[in-house]
Amino acid sequence: MTHAHRKLLALTSAAILTSALLTACSSDALTTTADGLTVVTVGGGGSVFDTPLMVADQNGYFRKQGLKLKFVTLTASIGPAALQSNSVQFFDSSPTGFVTSHAKGLPQIAVGTDGLGNPLGLVVGEEFARAHHLTEKTPAAQVAKALAGSTGGASSANTKAEAAVFLDAQGVDADKKIKWVTLPSPAADKAALKSNQIDWFVTSEPIPLQIQSDGDGVLVADPFKVPAWSAAEAGYGQIVVTRKNYASEHPDIVRKFATAVQQATAYMHEHLEDSNDRTVLKAARKLLKGMPDDVVQRSLRQADWPEDDSMDAAGWKKTLTFLQSLGTLPAGAKVTSGDWTNKYLP
Repeated sequence: MTHAHRKLLALTSAAILTSALLTACSSDALTTTADGLTVVTVGGGGSVFDTPLMVADQNGYFRKQGLKLKFVTLTASIGPAALQSNSVQFFDSSPTGFVTSHAKGLPQIAVGTDGLGNPLGLVVGEEFARAHHLTEKTPAAQVAKALAGSTGGASSANTKAEAAVFLDAQGVDADKKIKWVTLPSPAADKAALKSNQIDWFVTSEPIPLQIQSDGDGVLVADPFKVPAWSAAEAGYGQIVVTRKNYASEHPDIVRKFATAVQQATAYMHEHLEDSNDRTVLKAARKLLKGMPDDVVQRSLRQADWPEDDSMDAAGWKKTLTFLQSLGTLPAGAKVTSGDWTNKYLP
């Protein structure tokens, strides 16, 4: 191949690559179904916080808005990139992921809050529970005292910091009194707990409740026992995120999507405690496959489901204060009024 040919090939390849990147970063042509519904692809972590999406789909709220939901499970690290590439048009994000994305300069915008709170569980191994006489009803101060000198598992900086929030509030220095074992995932935490390599760990539900249901551990702390994890104090939760240019190019779709999700959270707010209504449970089962019904229901009740998905500056301030207390955000991370909006909500 001559030098000229190689140069032409390189230029052609670069042009193709640039075109592909521009296409990925722009709003592609909308896809519609045979019956005229606009397909929207949504990413989520497959947690209890994605339940409103399933309720909105199951109850026909998306269809009434002329939308067809396509849900894909994504990790917190992959979700923002998938949103930027238009692989998904919406992402059900944690505030941590959203704020971190902004710190990296990704032009994304929050268009609604579809869940509130921090449904965490601190679960201890059966052997440790017996040795320290711990049950699910043991007071928080007694639990923290028992954990002093123990070995805790941590599969993320966030859950380690959230455990420290609980321990420090009860007078137990998490840095000095706990031996930490770093593990790659909550599944690894679970295996290490069962084999007594660690005494306890903290992670999001439903894993802690599932461990207790299986007889492999005891749930000794949750948002009801640890106010700092609750929606009232942490201001944490889950938010619906899209790209800023997608929202500006397709405001009607964003409005329809946000409307359907708000209808779902309002339904959950009203019906979750109704023992005769199995709608929410049925929807959550699609996400939490293989989990016992009581585990699913208790996990859902550890979060708050808003009647109104709107956001405000005070709520974001509370959330950022909580996140900064964990010490896991990038330096200079912040959220301004231009990073969230309620204008697409009904």
